[in-house]
Amino acid sequence: MAKHWKTMDGNMAAAHVSYAFTEVAAIYPITPSSPMAEYCDEWAAQGRKNIFGRIVEISELQSEAGASGAVHGALSAGSLTTTFTASQGLLLMIPNMYKIAGERLPAVFDVSARALAGHALSIFGDHSDVMACRATGFAMLAASSVQETMDMTAVAHLVAIDARMPFLNYFDGFRTSHEIQKIEVLDYDDLAKLVNYDAIEEFKADAMNPEHPYQKGTAQNPDIFFQATEAINRFYDDLPDTVADYMEKISKLTGREYFPFNYYGDPEAERVVVCMGSACQAAEETVDYLRARGEKVGLVIVHLYRPFSPKYFFKVLPATVKKIAVLDRCKEPGALGEPMYQDVCALFAEYAPAERPVIVGGRYGLGSKDTTPTQIKAVYDNLKSYKPMNHFTIGINDDVTRLSLPMGEEINAAPEGTIRCKFWGLGSDGTVGANKNAIKIIGDNTDMYAQGYFSYDSKKSGGITVSHLRFGKNPIKSTYLINNADFIACHKQEYLHQYDVLRGLKKGGVFLLNTQWTDMAALEEHVPAKVKRFIAKNDIQFYVINATDIAQEIGLGNRTNMIMMSAFFKLANVIPLEDAVKYMKEANEHTYGRKGAKVVAMNDAAVDKGCDAVIKIEAPAAWADAAEEACTCSCCSDRPDFIRDVCDPINAQEGDSLPVSAFLGIEDGRFPSGTSAYEKRGVGVLIPEWNKDKCIQCNQCSMVCPHATIRPVLLDEEEAAHKPAGFETLPVKAPKELAGLQFRIQVSPLDCLGCGNCADICPVKALEMKPLDSQMPQSENWKFAVEEVSDKSDRVNIHNVKNSQFAMPYFEFSGACAGC
Repeated sequence: MAKHWKTMDGNMAAAHVSYAFTEVAAIYPITPSSPMAEYCDEWAAQGRKNIFGRIVEISELQSEAGASGAVHGALSAGSLTTTFTASQGLLLMIPNMYKIAGERLPAVFDVSARALAGHALSIFGDHSDVMACRATGFAMLAASSVQETMDMTAVAHLVAIDARMPFLNYFDGFRTSHEIQKIEVLDYDDLAKLVNYDAIEEFKADAMNPEHPYQKGTAQNPDIFFQATEAINRFYDDLPDTVADYMEKISKLTGREYFPFNYYGDPEAERVVVCMGSACQAAEETVDYLRARGEKVGLVIVHLYRPFSPKYFFKVLPATVKKIAVLDRCKEPGALGEPMYQDVCALFAEYAPAERPVIVGGRYGLGSKDTTPTQIKAVYDNLKSYKPMNHFTIGINDDVTRLSLPMGEEINAAPEGTIRCKFWGLGSDGTVGANKNAIKIIGDNTDMYAQGYFSYDSKKSGGITVSHLRFGKNPIKSTYLINNADFIACHKQEYLHQYDVLRGLKKGGVFLLNTQWTDMAALEEHVPAKVKRFIAKNDIQFYVINATDIAQEIGLGNRTNMIMMSAFFKLANVIPLEDAVKYMKEANEHTYGRKGAKVVAMNDAAVDKGCDAVIKIEAPAAWADAAEEACTCSCCSDRPDFIRDVCDPINAQEGDSLPVSAFLGIEDGRFPSGTSAYEKRGVGVLIPEWNKDKCIQCNQCSMVCPHATIRPVLLDEEEAAHKPAGFETLPVKAPKELAGLQFRIQVSPLDCLGCGNCADICPVKALEMKPLDSQMPQSENWKFAVEEVSDKSDRVNIHNVKNSQFAMPYFEFSGACAGC
C-alpha cells in the first residue's frame, strides 16, 4: 500500500474510517465526540463516497436516546450503522445497547471516553463512561494514540461485520480525541479488500422486511430466558480469535503490529504494568527510560477489553513476571477494586498461590488529570517493595486516606531531539487555530513528526488556552503536558501577573511576550519581579512583540494569531523561516480564500509583520535580584478562606497542587456562591469608558450586559462626600423618587469581557471602547461602588427596563463567551 501521511486529531482519525464502513449514522452532539459526527456530516454534504460507493446518510436526532433508538432501527432494517458519543450521552444509550447486543447487530459506537458527572460535571476524559457499559454485551476495543484510533476503528468495523457483534470503539476524550498527530491514513480501497462481503449479504438478508417477516423483541418466561441467554456464549468465545485475525490483517497492511493485548518492554520483565488508553504511550516512554537504566520492566497494552481473553493475555505476559500493577482510569466506589484490576486478578484466580504474581491496582488520570512518566515510574518503583501498596492513586496528593504513591524526582523520558513549545493564549484570540495550522504546516510539509494538544479552560471564549506542541524526527509518544519547554509564548501580557507562565521553560530557552510594553522603561515597570528573576537567572532569550496593536492596524481586531505564529517560526527554528512564510501564506489562501482577497491579504500582512516586529530584550543583570513589591491591593486582606485556599490556586492554573484535604466538606461538589467576584480575569482587550457629558441615564448599557460588569450607581449625599477623586457623577434626572441622588455608570475593568454590547446599544455614544490598561484606575471606583454605596432599588418601581438596573444583579461575571 502507498503511504499517505496526514496531520489530524483522534476524532478525525476515527471518523475517516467509520465513514468508510457506515451506511447510516444517527448522531447527537456531546463534547468531546461531536467533531466525529461533524466531519461525517461535512463529508456527506460534499458527496464523499464510502467503500460501498454510497454517500453516508446522516440523521441528527433530538437526544442521545433517540440516536441510539435510530441506530437500533437502522440495524434492524439491514443498514450498517454508527453513532458517536461520550459520557452521559453514552449512558443514555445503554438500554438500546443491551438490545443491539442481544440481537447480535453489527453496530459500532465510536466513543471519545469521558468522565461521568457525579459530584460535579467534567467534560474531560477518563474511562468512567465505557466501564459503565461493560455488561451490555458490546465488544470493547481501545486505542492509545491517534494512529491506533484509526487502526482500531478499522478492526472494530471489520469484526462487527464478520462476527455480527456490536463494538464500543473508544479512545481517550481530549487527550486522544483532540490531540493532533502526523499519522498514516488508511486508504478506502485497501479497507474494502478486507471486508467479509458474505457476512454483509447475510446480515442484509436477515433484516426485518415485510417480504419475509419474522418476530423479534419477544417476551420470554422463566422456563427459557436463562437458556436463551447462555446460547450466545459461543459467539463471545470465538470473538477474540476473530479480532486477532483482523488485527493481523491490519498489521500486514500497515506494518504496525497489533494483538488483543500488546506487550512492550523487557522479554524477561519481572515488574509489569497493565494499562489501557493514552497513558500507554507515556508508559512506553517510561519503560524505555527504566530499561536504559537496567531495570527489567514491561507494559501490557489492552486493546480488546471485552471479551477479556486469558488466551491472548498470557500469550504476551512474560513468564518471568513477579509483580503486576493494573492501572484503571476510573473509580468504582465501594468495589473491591476497579474493573480492570478485578479482571486481571480473576485471570490468576485458578493459579496456585505460590505461582501467582503479586497483583496491585491503582487509579490515575480521572477527569483528564495529566499522567506523566514520573508518575508511572512511581508505579514501577512501588512494585519494587516487598509488599507494594494496593488501591493506590497517582497524580494527586491524597493527604486524607493516604493512598497516593510518593513521587520521585521529575524525569524526562521523551527521546532526544524533540522540540517542545508552549503557548499561553486567550480563548477566541486565534492562538489554538494558529497552532493547529503550525502543526499541519510542519507535519504535512516536512519529514518531521508533530504533535499538538490544547489545554482548554472550560470558560471557552475569554478563558485561558495553553497549547502544547512537540516536533521531532522520531514518533512522539508524550501523551502529557509539556513541563520542559524549549520555547514559551505568552499572548496576553496580563497573564504574567495571573499565572506562572515561565514554569517549565528550560535554561537558555526562548520566551516570547505579546505586549504593549515594548520599551525597557515599560518592562521595568510592569514585568513582575519573579519573571525578571527567572529570565535573568536562567539565561532566557527574551523577545517582545506588540501583536495587539499590529492586529488592530491591519484590521484583524483581537486576532493576533497569525502575527504570533509568524514570530514563533522566526524564533523557534523548527523549519527555515522562508519555508514557514511560504507555507503560512498557502494556509491563509486555503483557510480564508472563500472569505475574499481582502481577508487573505490581511493575514498575509500579519505573517510579514510578525517576522519583522520581534524585539530582543537584553535582560539587565539587576533583574536577577528583582525584589517583590509589597501588595497595596485593598482586596487581598479580606479574601475568604475558601477563595484564598481553593479558588485562587484553581484560577492561577495551579489546582493540581491542591491536596484531597482541600475538598473535605465539599465532597458532594458544592461550592459557595459568588466566587466569580474574586476572580478578576482581566480578559477584555478593549473595555468601555463612560462619558458623563453625553450620558442620558437610560441604563440600556447595564441592561444589555450579560455579565453584570457595567452598572448604574446611585449615591446619597453622605456617600457622595466620601467618593474617590476620579468618581465623577451627575445629578439624577429621573424618576422623581430618586431626586437629590447622584448618578454614575461604573465599569469593572477586570471583570469586563470587552464584547462592546454596551457601547453598541448606547443611543448617544456615551461609552467608548478603550484599552484595558487605560481603564485600570476604575478598579478602585468599582470597589467603592459595590462596597460603599447602598442599594436604593427599594425607592422605585423596578419593573421597567431602566429602574430594573438599579437592583442587585444575582448573576454576575458569567464565564460564558464575551457578550453571551
